Amino acid sequence: MKKLHKKILCILLSVTMLVIMTACGGNDNNSNSNATPADSSSTTDSSSTTDNSGAGDAAETTSREGSVAVFYYTYSDTYISSVRAALDSALDAAGIKYQDYDSNNSQTTQSEQVTTALTQGAKVLVVNLVDTGSDDAAKNIISQANGIPVIFFNRSVSEEAVTSSDKCVFVGTDYEMAGHMQGEMIGNYLLENYDTLDLNGDGTISYVMFKGQEGNAEADARTQYGQEDADAILTGAGKPALSFYDSANSNKYLVDQTGAWSSVAATEYMQTIMSQYSEANNNMVELVIANNDEMAIGAITALQNAGYNKDGATVIPVFGVDATDAAKDAIAAGSMIGTIKQDAEGMANTIADITANFMDGKEAFDGVDSANVVGTWRVNIPYATYTGE
Repeated sequence: MKKLHKKILCILLSVTMLVIMTACGGNDNNSNSNATPADSSSTTDSSSTTDNSGAGDAAETTSREGSVAVFYYTYSDTYISSVRAALDSALDAAGIKYQDYDSNNSQTTQSEQVTTALTQGAKVLVVNLVDTGSDDAAKNIISQANGIPVIFFNRSVSEEAVTSSDKCVFVGTDYEMAGHMQGEMIGNYLLENYDTLDLNGDGTISYVMFKGQEGNAEADARTQYGQEDADAILTGAGKPALSFYDSANSNKYLVDQTGAWSSVAATEYMQTIMSQYSEANNNMVELVIANNDEMAIGAITALQNAGYNKDGATVIPVFGVDATDAAKDAIAAGSMIGTIKQDAEGMANTIADITANFMDGKEAFDGVDSANVVGTWRVNIPYATYTGE
């Protein structure tokens, strides 16, 4: 009987050990996870432990502690969508968990999203600010962060606002340079093709300027220098300065009233313009300058609907900024002349590098190309001219 009890006891112990070993076994494979938060229309949560080259130390193989909250002024902006795709990839490669937020062009929404992210324990805030008309929105977010690192990007924030915290930086561009480069490109193109472009033969080129947003530093600079620098080249060669198509418009630009720099706004404006200004009326607009490629494409849509900028048709020269894929395609097709490349991937990689630095306790600009660093508060991503060549 005792032998039977011992035998049963041995069997039970063996089974117990087998269960324990099975429970302790696991899957050693790395995994990527994507969780959709409650408000899936405005946020995207993503985490990764993938060991790829990316932000920070190339030898980094483990996921950094904590997560990053990334706020975009709107997902609908084509250029911003390019930055978002590149930044998602860079953060994934760096093993950084993150959550994206679509502020839908509302500063109120963005401020509420920042509050939510901080409540959920975000360790770094990456902010594409909605309201750039003053420093109020930026300073409010810095105050909310209360010492948590903040990286503003793309949409300008003043040095005063950024330097109010020792854990705040800005990643953008020398936005005046985009206007200067566009103006030079336009002026040189006009000189080379002047007689062809002067449709009514009055010796002056009539133009329209599409401005993305009032109170936006980038829009202000592009509006000013795109026209002024083109004029300087024309007058320097003995040609008249550009003439805004509507003499009653003292601003000499048309602004997207929604502040979205949208193709829709430019299409509507251009269609209205051509109902009064046309070759038949001998006053057709002969040049389109747009502060971004979305508005340039919108203008092209209206021009093509009216029979211009197609194969074999008269081309009204259109210039933009950003070098989006749509703009590159339009340039390749001959319906657009040129644009200024704003490097989405370069901006995204720099943001990811700085994010990794903050999370690793390093200096913000550690490893960032010093040629692009301005003082202790910002990094400028270089522009480039793009004409498809």
